[in-house]
Amino acid sequence: MHRYAPLILAVALFMEQMDSTVIATSLPAIAADLGVGPITLKLAMTSYLVALGIFIPLSGWAADRFGAKRVFITAIGVFMAGSLLCATADSVQAFVLARFLQGMGGSMTVPVGRAILLRSTKKSELVSAMAMFTIPGVIGPLVGPPVGGFITTYFRWEWIFLINLPIGVIGIILSAIFLPRIEAEPPPPVDVRGFILSGLGAAGIVFGLSVISLPALPPSIGAVAVVIGAAALLLFVPHARRHPHPVLELRLLGIETFRSCVTSGTVFRIAMGAVPFLLPLMLQVGFGLTAFQSGTITFMAAAGALFTKTVARHVFARFGFRRTLLVAAALSAVGSAANAFFFPDTPHIVMIVILFMTGFVRSFFFTGINVLGFADIERDQTSQATALNATIQQITGALGVAFAGIVLEIHAAVSGQELSLAGFHVAFLGVALLSLLAAIPIWRLPANAGSDVSGHRGAEAEEPSMKA
Repeated sequence: MHRYAPLILAVALFMEQMDSTVIATSLPAIAADLGVGPITLKLAMTSYLVALGIFIPLSGWAADRFGAKRVFITAIGVFMAGSLLCATADSVQAFVLARFLQGMGGSMTVPVGRAILLRSTKKSELVSAMAMFTIPGVIGPLVGPPVGGFITTYFRWEWIFLINLPIGVIGIILSAIFLPRIEAEPPPPVDVRGFILSGLGAAGIVFGLSVISLPALPPSIGAVAVVIGAAALLLFVPHARRHPHPVLELRLLGIETFRSCVTSGTVFRIAMGAVPFLLPLMLQVGFGLTAFQSGTITFMAAAGALFTKTVARHVFARFGFRRTLLVAAALSAVGSAANAFFFPDTPHIVMIVILFMTGFVRSFFFTGINVLGFADIERDQTSQATALNATIQQITGALGVAFAGIVLEIHAAVSGQELSLAGFHVAFLGVALLSLLAAIPIWRLPANAGSDVSGHRGAEAEEPSMKA
């Protein structure tokens, strides 16, 4: 099973990653066709992430209740249905609802796939298995921008969603043939109250932040949504502590490596969630490039990430998780700040090289966080840890989109220029700052954190803990 599972399970990750990058590149064209502005249409990107945040907490329970294989296959089918509805949408409302349906399917595919992988892989082999699992997910953004830009520029944007249909069919067939059944004990009854509170909290905060940055809606609506969402999450925390089987097991945050990786990953993903929204818009709106030209430039970041997977295991074994992640966070901040110095006359080759190197180091950070976070998780905790981690990941991705929009709107209000090049530059400097802040939780970890997984046995592993 280990031989086939990473690549088969990654079909869902491939669809999600390709879909998100295609939309980011094609956002201006879709917005124009639907009669709204590109900032307003980012609600479609946010609605997808809101759906993930609402339903991912149920992924572990659903896999145990109905079987991981059945849930995985069904979720791919739901994602395909959402893709078809996106292609046929004739209004922004229909498009947003279709993206929400896609998110419902995506909420079960990736976390269930990752849980299967973690349950069936030895910890000493986890870096290689996780790298193999994420390769197709990196290929998605690699081909997404140029393919999406080409289709949008020379054909119709609807076809970027129809691409998911044959990919999904292949994923369903391979899963039905090769994916084994992983039996689990019947789960306890679902935590309905916790599901409502966590879903309301995630949806309220993510939707509210998005609305605040939308010029077409009153900011007061967004403020109210944020307050409701925050209140729901505050109520969920004591509920989760009292409930014997909460929908999200917050007690797992007591594990040091898991807590540090969740905290660091949260900050880093907010920063990185802003990039797929900012970069294509800056190249198209700020520089005047076509969607295809923009895509051929932005895809180099994914190319750099793909190259990371070929050397990740050796680098983590040689230097360990802590040192590698600190360097990756610092270099990622430098690469993000470099985007603030891109201008229309900047040679494309310079931008391509910087984006390639930045994608390379960012992928190191993501790979390390995804593996180190589960280094001390027991196998019977895998479903809950995966659900909690995936929920936070997707919510922070939505917060990244909201962060980008808010920065652009604030700069527009101050300068009086909407979607100006200077606004994009300020936003990228904010991304760089967040990348640096993400290193703080990792800095507090001991030097030998996750050594059983990375295989690192250097002199640094013998140093005392660096915890504050």
